[in-house]
Amino acid sequence: MIPQTDPKASYLAQKAEIDAAVLEVLARGAYILGPQVAAFEREFAAFTGAAFGLGVASGTDAITLGLRALGIGRGDGVATVSHTATATAAAIELSGATPVLLDVEPEGFGMDPAALERLLADPPLPIRAVVPVHLYGGPCRIAEICGIAGRHGAVVLEDASQAHGAMAGGRRVGSFGAAGAFSLYPTKNLGAFGDGGVLVTSGEALDGRARRLREYGWRRRFVAEEPGMNSRLDELQAAILRVKLRRLDEANARRAAIAARYAEGLANLPLRAPAAREGDVHVWHQYVIRVRGRDEVRARLAEAGVGTAIHYPEPVHRQDAYARLPVGPGGLEATEALAGEILSLPMYPELADEDVERVIEAVRAAVRGGAG
Repeated sequence: MIPQTDPKASYLAQKAEIDAAVLEVLARGAYILGPQVAAFEREFAAFTGAAFGLGVASGTDAITLGLRALGIGRGDGVATVSHTATATAAAIELSGATPVLLDVEPEGFGMDPAALERLLADPPLPIRAVVPVHLYGGPCRIAEICGIAGRHGAVVLEDASQAHGAMAGGRRVGSFGAAGAFSLYPTKNLGAFGDGGVLVTSGEALDGRARRLREYGWRRRFVAEEPGMNSRLDELQAAILRVKLRRLDEANARRAAIAARYAEGLANLPLRAPAAREGDVHVWHQYVIRVRGRDEVRARLAEAGVGTAIHYPEPVHRQDAYARLPVGPGGLEATEALAGEILSLPMYPELADEDVERVIEAVRAAVRGGAG
């Protein structure tokens, strides 16, 4: 079986370096917010083009802490999309704010700037922040979104949890808004071997406040300046991430090569393959096709030994926990259409060329079988 993703493969690819880094941390005896975390924060911030990085316990916490540090909370609306991981909406609510759900563009899967403009012109509640999502490794129209938000007095916090290293107009995502949040979940382009997240910003005051909120609101140890939380990246994960960060561009280039071969091999089939927008650097966290009869195609692929996934089977607004959330004007037409057609093919840097060819042949057979 070819798995849809394989985080263990990333360990085996750098096993000697990772093992050495872990043993060094174990021998030192400092396990929480020590020198490895500080070094990772600096290195990842530099990678994104931001001035500061803050290691936290998860990507969800990175969004929550970022919003809280920006002063977003109870009574505030935060514009985001419904076609995303549930974590985006959950993080906004954990800050005390209310997510307002917008539609996405049917091709790029990112927030539709026109939908954002309509919402901010006539909001159901004050929209003080926008959380666009760089989904599947492709940048959304982030410069345009930042411009629209700025004209209406809203701050932008980027959810870049699936886009480590992606670029728009020659600039890394996560560096456009007031802050950028990244998940470090094991399957991400830059993944830990457990949970983790990082918040980046070029605002010194914002970083300082988020840093206090990360650890109980302490300005000095054991003395809280304001109510905070416990969300800390540990030294073991930071050491592993530092090793993997050194090869992230190389790994992303391999993902791009796999995506290019998929695009070539799946051409002229009754499906819609993803593509990078001109001027963007897509890092292919997922390779998501759109195909009618998706569930039948998926079953045929499983029979052929090809693992797939659906990211995400239910948009946020259809889920019982979030059906109560307000929706922006214009509705969620594109989001609704995507829900029944999207299918994620195998995508990870260690995927062998021969397995890529097996996936292509299996998809061709599965789609043709579904069409005829």
